[in-house]
Amino acid sequence: MKSLQRFWHRNSPQLFLGELLEKRWMEPIIPFTLTIAVFLAFALTIPRYTSLGNLQQLMFNFAEQGMVAIAMAFSVLSGGIDLSVGSVFAMSNFLALYFYLILGLPLPVMIVAVLAFGALMGAVNGGMIAYGKTRPFLTTLVVLIIVRAAYNKVTAAFTDELASINSESPVWDFMGGGTILGVPTNMAVLIVVAVATHFFLTRARPGVHIMAVGSSRKAARHAGVNVKWALFSAYVISGALSALAGIFYAARQNSSGTDTGVGWEINALAAVVLGGISLAGGRGTIARAMMGAAIIFMLISGMVQTGISGNFTTATIGIVLLIAVGFNVKWVKNKGKVLQKVYVVPSWVDFEPPPSIARDSGTVFAENDRLRDAEPIALNQIEGPEDIILDRDDHLYTVNRNGSIIRFRAPDYTVREEFARIGGRPLGLAFDRDQNLLVCIAGMGVYGVKPDRTVFKVTDRTNRTRTRLKDDSRLYLADDLDVAPDGKIYFSEATTRYELTDWALDGFEGRGNGRLICHDPATGTTRTILKNLTFPNGVCIAHDGKSVLWASTWLCRVYRYWIATEKAGTCELLIDNLPGYCDNINRSSDGNYWLAFVGLRSPVYDLAMANPGFRIRMVKQIPPDEWLCPGINYGCVIKFDDKGNVLESLWDPGGTSHPTITSVREHKGYLYIGGLENNRIGRIRLPNADPGWEAHKSYWGAA
Repeated sequence: MKSLQRFWHRNSPQLFLGELLEKRWMEPIIPFTLTIAVFLAFALTIPRYTSLGNLQQLMFNFAEQGMVAIAMAFSVLSGGIDLSVGSVFAMSNFLALYFYLILGLPLPVMIVAVLAFGALMGAVNGGMIAYGKTRPFLTTLVVLIIVRAAYNKVTAAFTDELASINSESPVWDFMGGGTILGVPTNMAVLIVVAVATHFFLTRARPGVHIMAVGSSRKAARHAGVNVKWALFSAYVISGALSALAGIFYAARQNSSGTDTGVGWEINALAAVVLGGISLAGGRGTIARAMMGAAIIFMLISGMVQTGISGNFTTATIGIVLLIAVGFNVKWVKNKGKVLQKVYVVPSWVDFEPPPSIARDSGTVFAENDRLRDAEPIALNQIEGPEDIILDRDDHLYTVNRNGSIIRFRAPDYTVREEFARIGGRPLGLAFDRDQNLLVCIAGMGVYGVKPDRTVFKVTDRTNRTRTRLKDDSRLYLADDLDVAPDGKIYFSEATTRYELTDWALDGFEGRGNGRLICHDPATGTTRTILKNLTFPNGVCIAHDGKSVLWASTWLCRVYRYWIATEKAGTCELLIDNLPGYCDNINRSSDGNYWLAFVGLRSPVYDLAMANPGFRIRMVKQIPPDEWLCPGINYGCVIKFDDKGNVLESLWDPGGTSHPTITSVREHKGYLYIGGLENNRIGRIRLPNADPGWEAHKSYWGAA
């Protein structure tokens, strides 16, 4: 029974559900589902609904409405509304017919003139709203009334001419009734417009500015965005898209009636809302507008085909719209809560009782006071020195919580200077052969700082796992690194499911969310060499350069990954069942290795790791400050050899001076101590260490 439970918790389908809900494209799941449902409903109830001829006809009729919906989406995403899209569409339809078929202007000239008219109407709206600071609703309503009145006048004045127009242009006929690979011309243009506007809003700076203004005008202004111009351009684009729809409608219908475009602004607004675009602006996509427009169009055309009366059709659409919007609002509001409840998926972890750490136990882990009187360096001058390293000139480098690399100058380390500011949260450090300081930065990847303090990016991506729904090509939590003799950089990524702010949740899961990655500076390639690792942390190249040692924090183990010899590409367990949660690993002068314990195991937490149900209830039902957590406030360092034998341990009982030790470095007879929550760097003299040994010589030889 337990074996089945272990298998279930280690391979829970909840993992897939959590990653699915995390995807941004899951936000419009309600309109997407409704689009499919409406199409299937009419496909099952209307004969030949899915025939090629009927589908082509549906696309012919839908294209212009889709363009108007995109036009409305631009104004709404900017934080406003454009009620004039229907009347601008109607007037553009008339102008296209008048310029091309009555006045006989060349087709390109006509298209430019009509688009200019639409852009002009958008400029009127945008100018008054952005620069005149008028209300979008009232402004565009007034423009709607004026343009609609003008449209009624001109259509009445040119009734005879419009009734007798006749096109003899193959290009005009192709625009109105042709197909491209079976897709109607106007529908093909709609697809191009939808893709182009999507990339404009998500990739082009002016489009991103429109989205930023819609999200928060104040924040956009503080970020340097020209808010007035962004608003103005949104309405200009809205007007031009409405005009484009009018051109294709004119080519398809070759007529201009009094009811052309009537109510289209309402349908476009309904499509935008139904698609899940926020009326407050700044949230939504063109795809959502298209889904909403498709739902409205299919409901209207489908009910007409079934013979349902116009009033009943309007009422039905209203009811569907209310229900769908209600569900969509609830979904968007509560998606985060649902994700929070299902995303954390604890695994089953079995622990054996650890070796005793009692003072009188006689084990190599027996508690002592060897770190208690460590000399403090940079006391209260540093925040969270997670890793430390020294260069050839004995200068001491460490990371700071504010995203900077701090250097303390030898010999007394009283002179503090900011060596480089990179940003993010710097973690592991390593020097390469050229004395470039390499650093892992949570959320950013691996960066480097040259001796002249120039900052450069090493890598921020690796190859994606194709079997995962989540795109894990971006580096989420690069943790520690080291450089092999051939210059390749090996580094750990502790977890691909959580950011630094939520790293403790990875511990509650206790599953293989991390990986070991190799970057080759010679080729510029980065690839994952080991995956499904449980919080891989410290990384150290072995003294002989033939393997990589790495620590699994939550499993309390140290592994060896071979990069040379006949074992190259294989991984083996080196140390098992440690009494503490291991962190960074570094070389010692006697050919062995130092390992930091960020915390200590406890029987209660070991028991909790074998009870996933308990942990998930704890995370869901108890406030975070009351969670049962690992003991991560007890300072300890151990030394082990190449065969995995633990040789000695050094303690600061209770973490009085050095809680949460994450890094230890030996340099010229001293051991330097760093910690994630420390306000100092500790230093103790090692009585039997080589006073001339330094890591850089160990890796790269004498200068």
